[in-house]
Amino acid sequence: MYSAPFTLIGRRLWLRATDTSMSIFEDYRLVAQHLRATVPGTRRTVREHLPPEAQAYFLRDRHWCVAEAAKIGPACAELVDTLLADRIVERLRAAQGVRRLAERFEPARLEAACRRALEHDSPHYRTVKTLLVHRPAWLTASTAAPSTEPYVGTARFARPAHHRFHPETPSLALDLFVAIPSP
Repeated sequence: MYSAPFTLIGRRLWLRATDTSMSIFEDYRLVAQHLRATVPGTRRTVREHLPPEAQAYFLRDRHWCVAEAAKIGPACAELVDTLLADRIVERLRAAQGVRRLAERFEPARLEAACRRALEHDSPHYRTVKTLLVHRPAWLTASTAAPSTEPYVGTARFARPAHHRFHPETPSLALDLFVAIPSP
């Protein structure tokens, strides 16, 4: 191949397609040759044919993102894993963005932002970035995990029960017990 195919964008090229392969020519000169994908919707991309910035994008794949997030902390690794869990809507760009935030912010702050985003069930790049840039005070506030039971320990009322009833007023339960004649 004489030149990288991405440098030929905008030029007039010739395509020769068979059942098994595709060949691309520029002025009768073979520029690229690929095996043809047999399943509709699949792609066969040769990474060397992509521009350098696209090659760098594909080098930072899902495995790289998970490994780099694990270096930052467990919450960051869980958030990136959550982003990449759905194969249909691959959020590789968002996972790369979360990792790239480590270049601007301390790893401890990024870890705290990821933890906060996970606690509030919002595992998104935008949430983490907003917490880091616009809400840094929220990262230092202690967040107690909410209990699954509404009243743990003692019941919570606006005022205690002894303030609602006068001590000299007899209880209704005692009045009913006394009022029932014995057999």
